[in-house]
Amino acid sequence: MHFPLKTILIDDEPLALSRLRRLLEKHTDTFEIVAEARNGAEGLVEIDRHNPRIIFLDIEMPLLNGFEMLAKLTKMPLVVFSTAYDQYAIRAFEENSVDYLLKPVENDRLLKTIEKIRNLIQSGQQNHSMLNPYSENLFRLLEEMKPKKEIFSLSVKSGDRILLIPLTEITHFEAEEKYVFLNTLDGQKYLLNYTLTALEEKLPKHYLRISRAGIVNTHHIKEIQKHFNGKFVVLMRDRRASQLTSGSTYTDAIRHLLDN
Repeated sequence: MHFPLKTILIDDEPLALSRLRRLLEKHTDTFEIVAEARNGAEGLVEIDRHNPRIIFLDIEMPLLNGFEMLAKLTKMPLVVFSTAYDQYAIRAFEENSVDYLLKPVENDRLLKTIEKIRNLIQSGQQNHSMLNPYSENLFRLLEEMKPKKEIFSLSVKSGDRILLIPLTEITHFEAEEKYVFLNTLDGQKYLLNYTLTALEEKLPKHYLRISRAGIVNTHHIKEIQKHFNGKFVVLMRDRRASQLTSGSTYTDAIRHLLDN
């Protein structure tokens, strides 16, 4: 890896941008500033144009904030976050970015960032020709930060009709061989086109996986009874008075529910 590194500064505050540039220009052996951008949209353009090795990125910006901008990249440069806002969970990014700098950026703190950058590159952890573990970790973290779309019902087929079943009326889901069934308070049972794993990702938090074959709506649990070998039997409030037995690997989930 060759120094200096092609560098882009992205910040909507002119004074902060000017200060950062002055500080970095003292370290021309490490950084070659090739562009500046005043928001995330401009940042995407400059990154595409210059293919930088590293970017200094503000988080709170108009049009696209720093996180939104990164989520649109297909190839991740090294990232140093800069922010004046403590409300952002910056420490969650400590292991997934090179570093973060609190504004106003101080030279002594920047020196520590430079040391981290050089150590990272010289240790051979950064391979610019492919998505490396550093980039994959940051992409994964950005994906996890995306808000999940809230759902209120699931669609099922009933003859020639398609019914929308409100989540509030669903008591549980059960897998039987290769099929997954949705069960309702009034005792109805419908075939679904989802796997239980897909449902786990889609459903709100009050739906709990209790076995390899079952997910229950905790709002409709009537009773939980102890069973053999540390398992539990979960009794539901549906018309069928359904009973589901927990799996041995899901015991902690049931105990956590009982503790709350």
